[in-house]
Amino acid sequence: MKLSVILVSGSLVVTGAAAAVAHGGATGIVKERMDSMSAMGKVIKTLSAMMRGETDYDADVVRKGAEILQSHSGEALTKQFPEGSIEGPSEAKPEIWSNWEEFSGISGQLELFATALGEAAGNGLSTPGAGGGMMGQGNMMGGQSGMMGQGTMMGDPSHMQNPEMLAQMPVQGLFAMTAQTCSACHTKFRIEKK
Repeated sequence: MKLSVILVSGSLVVTGAAAAVAHGGATGIVKERMDSMSAMGKVIKTLSAMMRGETDYDADVVRKGAEILQSHSGEALTKQFPEGSIEGPSEAKPEIWSNWEEFSGISGQLELFATALGEAAGNGLSTPGAGGGMMGQGNMMGGQSGMMGQGTMMGDPSHMQNPEMLAQMPVQGLFAMTAQTCSACHTKFRIEKK
């Protein structure tokens, strides 16, 4: 099976280019979750091109994509993994159920970041070196009001659980966090198809 790999901020997000073929024979809840994963993969692929500047930025597309991600994450995602549902062409590792707390946590984190991504869509893309850039002074990653500096959002982890606070970040940062959450889940809980 041939897979497309998208590099997002040092993180790999794998989307099934041949998802329809891979899902052949899947039924019931396994097919439902494979369809959900395909829908999320399409959003990540579309938004990734936008974040890299390959397509024009469109806040409405970001909002709609974030809604799709949000609708397939959190409890909606965990419900698609009833214990032991690895029959057929499932790509789920048994570790999902032996480490359910971590799996649920990642799914909740994806919902949080997707929610914040939708709320931040109107922020637009930041430009390198601008005040709203990822690494500049006084932005979300550094400086007095930055994420990584003293007295920042990262200094108080409760802010990382608040979609309104996260929505103040540049869209690229939230997209990277969202994509990295997908990647982390795939790395830990998805069987690599070769």
